Amino acid sequence: MSHRNFVRGPRHALIHAMPLLIAGLALALGGTMLFGVSVGSTGIPLDVVWKVVASHLGIEGIEASWSAGRDNIVWEVRAPRVILGATIGASLALVGAALQSVTRNTLADPHLLGISSGAALGAIVAMLHTGMILGAVTVPLFAFAGALGSTALVIATARFTHSADAGRLILSGVAISFVISSLGSLAILLGDPRATHTVVFWMLGGLGLAQWSHLPYPLAALFGCGLYIFLNARNFNAMTLGDESATTLGLNAGRFRLATFVVCALLTGAAVAFSGIISFVGLMVPHIVRGVVGGDYRRVLPLSALAGAILLVVADIAARIIIPPQDMPIGIITGLAGGIFFIGLMRGNRSAG
Repeated sequence: MSHRNFVRGPRHALIHAMPLLIAGLALALGGTMLFGVSVGSTGIPLDVVWKVVASHLGIEGIEASWSAGRDNIVWEVRAPRVILGATIGASLALVGAALQSVTRNTLADPHLLGISSGAALGAIVAMLHTGMILGAVTVPLFAFAGALGSTALVIATARFTHSADAGRLILSGVAISFVISSLGSLAILLGDPRATHTVVFWMLGGLGLAQWSHLPYPLAALFGCGLYIFLNARNFNAMTLGDESATTLGLNAGRFRLATFVVCALLTGAAVAFSGIISFVGLMVPHIVRGVVGGDYRRVLPLSALAGAILLVVADIAARIIIPPQDMPIGIITGLAGGIFFIGLMRGNRSAG
């Protein structure tokens, strides 16, 4: 057997076992979330966690043998936190996979393209300068507007500098990200000094402010935008072949790329609004998934969503147990992991560079 066939054999076996792989990752996600509720500065046994959750879901026949304090920790503090973490992780992984297709650049992600910085700027303006003028949706809407604005700036800059190729599009994104980050720092400087500490900590990324009342917004964004991304899996496959090939397959490449940028801006805005800036999830997860099951987006997208959810829940668990009882900002953990992954990626792809 040739080396190529030996390498492809395990991958083909995984491809044929896709339903089992998806089911396995879904079970792993459920187990990780349950474990995430149990750990922290105050450890709670898994059986107690399960009973508390089951009782709040209306399952009968469970005797309430736990304290009110544990009930509050499990249901009001940690349960919304792990659900938000899974939602944000899935959202960022889908955004990264989609952007890597339409830009035909495996280094594309919402952070490197400046979308996260734009969303953060919009959220900062809402929190420090305008107030909740639109009610609870103010921060998500401002974050989406910032993400969409930064996306437009990246595209405009790429056209202005004649940077049509995918690699230079990433450089345009990095440049815009620096500019928008500076504007965000200026907005913090000019804002209310009493709120600055909270905003700076929020910008580092974290899930500590999660509440049940917050969850409908990122969940709605994930459901709506994720459905669009999943339904266009074949189009993402076509975009990886280049605009000309996609056009011959009947796809309007420019229009689809623009629609994808808008959808990704909405998903990123919803994520950043409730978790701050969490980098590199969108870069790492699609790479790992493609290395396992290949580049077909019909497989890459669902597995990326599940793997991204698991990754962020695990990162949040680490953030809570590294320096107890304090929570380390989750953006620090993903940034460290992502930076190391990025270096390894460049070393692995040095011949292609």
